[in-house]
Amino acid sequence: MENNLNNNYLFQALDAYPYELEQTLEALNYALSYNPKDAHALWLMGRVYAEQLRDFEVAKTYFEEAVTHQLELTKIYPYYILTLLWNEDYEEAQKLLDYALTLKSSDKAWLQLLQGQLYESQANYKAAKTAYKAAIKLALNNCFITHVEAELGRLKKKVKPKHKKKTKRKSNKKRKEN
Repeated sequence: MENNLNNNYLFQALDAYPYELEQTLEALNYALSYNPKDAHALWLMGRVYAEQLRDFEVAKTYFEEAVTHQLELTKIYPYYILTLLWNEDYEEAQKLLDYALTLKSSDKAWLQLLQGQLYESQANYKAAKTAYKAAIKLALNNCFITHVEAELGRLKKKVKPKHKKKTKRKSNKKRKEN
């Protein structure tokens, strides 16, 4: 009976998130009171703290707890990694990414996108571009591909092409000669 109540509250929380935060939190608190080890409820609570409250340390605690109770729940990892990126915990994010990529049912395309964002955050633009291209190859829907292409477009704006500088110098020399 307790498991059914726990699941009912979890489904209410999932249904309410992210539009009805008060209902989400109330349902999550009930779900966790019935089963404090429920990885799905802990995962969603981590998302609330990371995405809505921007309290990354508390969010990390919930994600860590969720992973502790259900290591193979692959939907935890992208949100946990994103939280680590927002909190600038790059080394920890890389370790978690490396592990998540080994899991059988993980979303490899999304994880490669996060890998690219991690590299980009560290100003490693060449590696970021490679990761973004890998994400496109692994993608299974057009919306995701469009999103990754936008990420690549942003990345290109950050990287200044060398050949444009050379052409400006040549045109300046020509002006001086005339």
